[in-house]
Amino acid sequence: MYHTSNIKYLLISFPPCLLSQHCLTAFGGIIAIPLILSSGLCLQFDGLTQSHLISTIFFVSGICTLLQVTFGIRLPILQGGTFTLLAPSMAMLSMPEWTCPSWTQNASLVNTSSTDFIELQGSIMVGSLFQVFVGFSGLIGLFMRFIGPLTIAPTIALIGLSLFDSAGTSAGNHWGISTLIILFSQYLRHIPVPFPTYSKEKKLHTSRVYVFQILPVLLGIILSWLICYILTVSNVLPAEPDRYGYLARTDLKGDVVSQAPWFNFPYPGQWGMPTVSLAGVVGILAGVISSMIESVGDYHACARLSGAPPPPKHAINRGIGIEGLGCLLAGAWGTGNGTTSYSENVGALGITKVGSRMVIVASGVLMVAMGVFGKVGAIFTTIPSPVVGGMFMVMFGVISAAGVSNLQYADMNSSRNIFIFGFSMFSGLVIPNWIFKNPTAISTGVAEVDQVLQVLLTTSMFVGEKAIHAFISSRLDYCNALYVGLNQTSISRLQLLQNAAARFLTNTSRRAHSTAVLYTLHWLPVCFRIYFKILLFVFKALNGLAPEYLSEILTLREHNRSLRSSNQLVLEVPRSRYKQWGDQAFAVAAPRLWNKLPPDFRTITDVALFRSKL
Repeated sequence: MYHTSNIKYLLISFPPCLLSQHCLTAFGGIIAIPLILSSGLCLQFDGLTQSHLISTIFFVSGICTLLQVTFGIRLPILQGGTFTLLAPSMAMLSMPEWTCPSWTQNASLVNTSSTDFIELQGSIMVGSLFQVFVGFSGLIGLFMRFIGPLTIAPTIALIGLSLFDSAGTSAGNHWGISTLIILFSQYLRHIPVPFPTYSKEKKLHTSRVYVFQILPVLLGIILSWLICYILTVSNVLPAEPDRYGYLARTDLKGDVVSQAPWFNFPYPGQWGMPTVSLAGVVGILAGVISSMIESVGDYHACARLSGAPPPPKHAINRGIGIEGLGCLLAGAWGTGNGTTSYSENVGALGITKVGSRMVIVASGVLMVAMGVFGKVGAIFTTIPSPVVGGMFMVMFGVISAAGVSNLQYADMNSSRNIFIFGFSMFSGLVIPNWIFKNPTAISTGVAEVDQVLQVLLTTSMFVGEKAIHAFISSRLDYCNALYVGLNQTSISRLQLLQNAAARFLTNTSRRAHSTAVLYTLHWLPVCFRIYFKILLFVFKALNGLAPEYLSEILTLREHNRSLRSSNQLVLEVPRSRYKQWGDQAFAVAAPRLWNKLPPDFRTITDVALFRSKL
């Protein structure tokens, strides 16, 4: 069931003038990516090449948006650069063999073939083929079955946290200027701004609009930029390069705008013929998988906010496939990044109540036009460094918080879930930091393997994702009742799998006894884990802490006369027609296990006490 009563313009409507709002909302995210990549590509002092990179990502984002709206998911959702590919890209560019030489301060990537950049291009192109295959083959549904909130939360959160160094470096050039964006984008969003408007009924009058709610980051950048300009022309900011606050001046890159061409048509292979490395492809694949997970959630949110029915499986498959095709185009054109659905624009649908596809089509055309006009990209390169740092702090903070918000769908009263999330977050920060400080520690004797491990272990979201928890330990807890009654051979196989996962996480030798390893991780053996989870669900169901569908299938046994066992919370065990399969149903297995507990266990009302007793 979907509702359209609050939507002003539906999916196929033609709104009169709201054509560029989504493009404006996406500005912050689109320009942030090339500005961050410029440090890894040794382009900090090459404003002209930075402007060309910004123009290219605008151009490709516009093309991918048009493809997604017309052939992909066909919802009003905008495409742009993805931060999920930024983390592995920066890890790849930070390898020791790609350290920036001193002469790059005066070099231009336009005139010099950059080995690291064209290798990044090729890796993105090859990695995107995996997304194309997953999308158009329909395998995305299979992937989503194995990925839960405990996997998504640290993965998305570490995307933002892993970029703290870039944010701190830029914002630290003038912390006062950086905090202005927070002021404008967060604290002024609930303050209406008066604007002169005209209508036939009221003629010329004043209307109050919550402009900071519609375009918070963009308006924050513009106002902070304006304040920097005022402080520059009034000589409040220092003119000496070695003084604090110098990089907040707006006259440092003025020549970039004059040198940039009016028209510049990006084309495939403009930086050189792309090359491929195994390390780069493996690192990009980690980002591609995270991007697909995020996009599926955006599709459902976009459909709900635009008044459209929930997207069917074939539409989601098309959307993921087109996003993979967009990443392929981004790699070919050389944006240094891929494309994904923009959550900011999905949120804008809820604010503007405009769910028309034509708004996104117009935004896509506008982005293509901006990519062709070279002066536009040059203007964005002149944004003062502290303003960029403030933008990073707002955006990356929101990304991290959005990742953590997925924990609302997980049971955070469980000590195991708390351990998984905490350990994933902590290791996602500790391990990459240690690898950065000890770049020669990985030495397997095979250069390609060393590079793969270097990229993966310095990609925070890969380390934090913990595939072991996503694909092994979490599977052991799903449908535990079905494991009841399994023969010893099947239980032993599951136990061997759990032992291998535990040894991998603790880096323990295969010869070490598994009991001590499981005790270190606070993991129960499989045979006891099955009973523990079932009994915990029964306890929560009887105490109103479980979903209704579980509580409804459990019935307390009624006694015709007063007995000693009347107050011992004994459950009714339903009869099953099929001995082998019926006994494994939760409605049958759970009451049998519960009734075997000592009476004093069944009368406990505190969940923590029950867990410890159990």
